[in-house]
Amino acid sequence: MTRRFGEEGRELSYGTYLKVPELLRLQQGLSQEHDELLFIVAHQVYELWFKVVLFELEAARGRIDADDLFFARHHLQRVHVIEQLLVEQIDVLETMSPQDFLAFRSKLAPASGFQSVQFREIEFLSGLKEPKYVARLDATPEEMARLRKRLDEPSVDDAFRALIQRRGAPSLLEIFRDRQRHGDLFDLCEALLDHDETFAHWRARHVLMVERQIGSKTGTGGSTGAQYLRSTLGKRFYPELWDVRSQL
Repeated sequence: MTRRFGEEGRELSYGTYLKVPELLRLQQGLSQEHDELLFIVAHQVYELWFKVVLFELEAARGRIDADDLFFARHHLQRVHVIEQLLVEQIDVLETMSPQDFLAFRSKLAPASGFQSVQFREIEFLSGLKEPKYVARLDATPEEMARLRKRLDEPSVDDAFRALIQRRGAPSLLEIFRDRQRHGDLFDLCEALLDHDETFAHWRARHVLMVERQIGSKTGTGGSTGAQYLRSTLGKRFYPELWDVRSQL
């Protein structure tokens, strides 16, 4: 009898490969409120996607270092698509009414999205390094070590700047004005800007969600809530790629 692919041994299954039983035990709420499960799952999914974004940004940085811009753009395109998904996921969270969220929100303090270590890693790895956040995070020693490593290691922006130096140090304006000569650099600039722009969309959409859920209340971690989040909307990973548009 001919065995079909995957039948031999039968030691692996969908559930064991993905560790589904373990995964489904990780949603442990602090209340009996209906919408707390949605809240936990949505934020756990964010952290899983953040893990992939970091993996792809590391790969993009490595490809830029190796002058392999085709695959660098490939990894950045994947980051861009994932970030679009992160923006769209907010729609799911907004099916939760303010009253439903407030029913369990008090139990979350002092936990806060501000404490997401992977979120800060994405910022640092992309090129927006702000050491002040390391001291302000309530993180484990292992997480603190990760953040310090991200601060010390070259960012994607550092890799991009080093690439331009290897190419004879053309200015960004030269790259944008002479796409025939610098086509691959121009395409990389646009891929980096896709990442920057979509992350900015996520920030803006997140602020609106917070305002819709809690108005002007303070955050569970002690921040000023939406007021603080609005103050971050001007952040950019690659400000020079935005500025060059004004010079064209």
